[in-house]
Amino acid sequence: MPELPEVETVRCGLEPVLEGKTIINAQAFRPDIRFPIPQNLEKALVGKRVLAVKRRAKYILIEVEGGPTIIWHLGMSGKVFISKTPPHGPLLKHDHVMLETNEGARITFNDPRRFGFFIFSDQKNIEDHKFFKTMGPEPLGNNFSGPVLAANLMSKKASIKAALLDQKTVAGLGNIYVSEILYRSGVSPIREAGALSSKMAEKVVIHTRDVLCEALKAGGSSLKDFKSVDGELGYFQHKFKVYGREGVSCPKGECRGKIEKIVQSNRSSFYCPKCQK
Repeated sequence: MPELPEVETVRCGLEPVLEGKTIINAQAFRPDIRFPIPQNLEKALVGKRVLAVKRRAKYILIEVEGGPTIIWHLGMSGKVFISKTPPHGPLLKHDHVMLETNEGARITFNDPRRFGFFIFSDQKNIEDHKFFKTMGPEPLGNNFSGPVLAANLMSKKASIKAALLDQKTVAGLGNIYVSEILYRSGVSPIREAGALSSKMAEKVVIHTRDVLCEALKAGGSSLKDFKSVDGELGYFQHKFKVYGREGVSCPKGECRGKIEKIVQSNRSSFYCPKCQK
């Protein structure tokens, strides 16, 4: 499933072709994907100017002038394709939603497995929406810090891996990047979250920012389905230190441990038991 760097990569691709532009065509090619696609899609969007293309955690938020905010989630296999100028090619199998702008761009949402969604919210403050009401801080934002993370982890009996995947602790982190963050921080994924010291919490915050920023520069990670809006693959997967590297020697030459794989809450965790404590 696309995590924060992949979703932000898509948002950055959408921003120049949507923000400030007017939607002149909006169509859905099936009634639902994960959730029903708004029946008033055309009426709500056509003739409206896009004010902003934002992101919250793993969600893309598109603010429309005098209209709803679009909440867009890529799901597990969702891809966004942009054709900037006509003539546009034929629509593809599994293209579910299509938008066109006054400058000729066509944006399509393709999702073979249909776990993604494209819905509306009329709430003035999107943070009050049920998806975001209890969500933690953005890991690249100013509200995420060592003291904030330590406070959010306090008294948690769950593992640090599970706690970081909990969107109430911090928004947007997923399985791949948490494994990489914990490796760089020297923290075992099985350590009890509430036992993390303030010093170690600060270290996790620093490496969270480092890993995410590096992944963003690389266009995210492409393991199975993810592609950017121009069809390009991300390449951060070539920089993984532990994820998917079971049995490989620890990248820290002085460690001489080997990467192991364990399963936590039905998800694979990769770590070095020798240098992650």
